[in-house]
Amino acid sequence: MKSGNCSRRKLAVSLFVLFLATGCAHQYRPGPGWVEVGVASWYGEEFHGRPTACGEPYNMYALSAAHKTIPLGSKVRVTNLDNGRQIVVPVNDRGPFVGDRIIDMSYGAARVLDMVECGLARVRVEVLEMPRYYTGGRYTIQFGAFAVKENAERLASVIESKGYQPSVEQAQVYGNTVYRVRLGAFSSMEGAKDLAQSFASQGISCYIVGL
Repeated sequence: MKSGNCSRRKLAVSLFVLFLATGCAHQYRPGPGWVEVGVASWYGEEFHGRPTACGEPYNMYALSAAHKTIPLGSKVRVTNLDNGRQIVVPVNDRGPFVGDRIIDMSYGAARVLDMVECGLARVRVEVLEMPRYYTGGRYTIQFGAFAVKENAERLASVIESKGYQPSVEQAQVYGNTVYRVRLGAFSSMEGAKDLAQSFASQGISCYIVGL
């Protein structure tokens, strides 16, 4: 009996270590060199033009990807393990939230990987580059990005009613003009987080981006 219990204990420990090496540890420590293998899907027309997690409109024809935990703004190399095709894309959205899929490719990226027709593909995801705000620098709080300036100004008015002075900034994204609602320039991530959490407690969605 002792021998059997010992063997089971060793097996359990081995499985736990393997789990940490291939799953859980990755979920909390994505960084340059981080690798994940799993199933990729793609999303297209239904989401075209809708805001991504970065606040920019989703462009199904551009090259981008959605991931649940890799920091927004990171660049990743995705390899289709079925045919060897590769692509480097920015992570600008969150998802997928279906089954055990690990990454959602834009339609444009899925075409490069030759996975449009099958819909799913087994892939390797490698983090190549992290966003600037993960290595230091200046930060700002962004509340959203809009194709219509009046909508951005409407949101800015809500923030002004809280006693702050946000800015509405015009930018070009994939050839389209968007209007970003932003507030402040912070020298530390913690300072930006404190204010962002304050807005979140008031039901106002926002996120931190690097400058």
